[in-house]
Amino acid sequence: MGLIAAKMEPTAKAAVVEGLTQALAETAVTTAKAQNFHWNVTGMAFGPLHAMFQEIYEDHFVAQDTIAERIKALDGHAEGRMAKWIERSAVHEHDGYATDKEMVADMLASQETLSSTMSALCAISEEHGDWATNDLATNRVDVHDKFAWFLRVHLRGKPVDNSVR
Repeated sequence: MGLIAAKMEPTAKAAVVEGLTQALAETAVTTAKAQNFHWNVTGMAFGPLHAMFQEIYEDHFVAQDTIAERIKALDGHAEGRMAKWIERSAVHEHDGYATDKEMVADMLASQETLSSTMSALCAISEEHGDWATNDLATNRVDVHDKFAWFLRVHLRGKPVDNSVR
């Protein structure tokens, strides 16, 4: 049976908040990285990558707020210090000095990490009957998997010639 936040046991809330806090840290670090890449990308794919990195950081900025508000709904503390996010995050900062392909590969790894973190959060929230967090995490898995797909396509070699059948 699913539980509303007010009816969850303190230990269940704590476990879910721990997962949400990890997700918040990784989302925040990836948001900053995507904006950094947006500012600093160069090369033949500048236009599409500039736009994609912007789409990523705008999406992730909104997601940070959603995640933080869910932490608060579960009576947790939403950490807001970048230093703490960096310390905790499995996603690492980037200085922005990279080729366009290096940026894409790095952002792809970040999206895959976020998808994995959100998948783990799905399991934790399901275990504790927290369907609201489960829904949030499930939706984020879909978002991160889609961004990963788009980034992966940029790293593929020669395009397929669809005119030959």
